[in-house]
Amino acid sequence: MQTFLASIEGRAFSMAQYATGNREEALDIVQDAMMKLVQKYGEHPAEQWKPLFYSILQTRILDWHRRQSVRNRMRSWLNWDEDEEAEDMLEQQPDTPATSPDVKLQDAQFMQSLNVELSALPLRQQQVFLLRVWEGMDIAETAVAMQCSESSVKTHYARALQKLRQQLDNHH
Repeated sequence: MQTFLASIEGRAFSMAQYATGNREEALDIVQDAMMKLVQKYGEHPAEQWKPLFYSILQTRILDWHRRQSVRNRMRSWLNWDEDEEAEDMLEQQPDTPATSPDVKLQDAQFMQSLNVELSALPLRQQQVFLLRVWEGMDIAETAVAMQCSESSVKTHYARALQKLRQQLDNHH
């Protein structure tokens, strides 16, 4: 179980951070999802852990969004305005010495644009895209993890790809 959790923690954290826009909240969500997996599903076969974990993670992210919605309503009623600092969610890419500075700059610009566009996707599209592309989950596994139909996964994935291609077209 420890090896499995170590293998997914970075990507799970990135997914949660994209979904929340907040590093600390993302850490809490991932930690909570990992604890729940160990407590409730540790005895299940290892091949079931990945979809189970991502199902738990998706539920925790949706719960966080629901709580934020309630909090934001309360803040608006109370005229409470917080000035939160924006977090830089850009992943650090390994440095390759053979890469020229202009290619590095183009790659950095692309990653920054990708980061912005991923964050702008609707939550379901964002999460389907990340599960399919980053985690390499197939349609069936993604449907189980997101607790939705396979056709819904296909639709969200196609829309996410279309939107990202449109927004990142100038990086070809």
